[in-house]
Amino acid sequence: MDPQTPADRHREVASTFGARVRGTRDWDVPAPVEGWDARAVVEHLTTWFPAFLATSGVAFPAQPSAAEDPVGAWEAQTAAVQALLDDPATAGQRLDNPHLGSMTVAQATDMIYTTDVLLHTWDLARATGQDDRMDPEVCAALVEGMAGVEESMRSSGQYGPRVPVPDDADPQTRLLGFIGRDPWWRPPAG
Repeated sequence: MDPQTPADRHREVASTFGARVRGTRDWDVPAPVEGWDARAVVEHLTTWFPAFLATSGVAFPAQPSAAEDPVGAWEAQTAAVQALLDDPATAGQRLDNPHLGSMTVAQATDMIYTTDVLLHTWDLARATGQDDRMDPEVCAALVEGMAGVEESMRSSGQYGPRVPVPDDADPQTRLLGFIGRDPWWRPPAG
């Protein structure tokens, strides 16, 4: 990734995802993740990360449920995460995780959460017919960085098997295939 701070990178990635959230007109459309709809994409992002941080004593303020208010849930989530990253004391707080080791809140957010938001932006955009293009340099850097930890990624159960893509595929297509997404997925006609 580029030399932005974790706070800056989150602000940018969360803003792009937020635009897709606000642009969603049908929350029940299927998403590229098997068994998920558009609402489930937001629900995933607004539930796992607060739970992850809670195990280290970092609490989020109460927020709406994505099941009832996906836009409100996302806006509350992104504001809470940004506040954590913008506060040097919280951003610098150390987390100890058996899978990730010891790192700061800012490092953990940047490495796992902001990246997850970026990847799920494609899911929501593709499901809802919005702009699903991602920065090619960021995609290339992610594929390169993830390649070194592929075995642990796959064993986590969070990523499906690789989807084969042509050797000369663009960085976004390579990234999507790497994380187990079908880069050519489209919502069922209906």
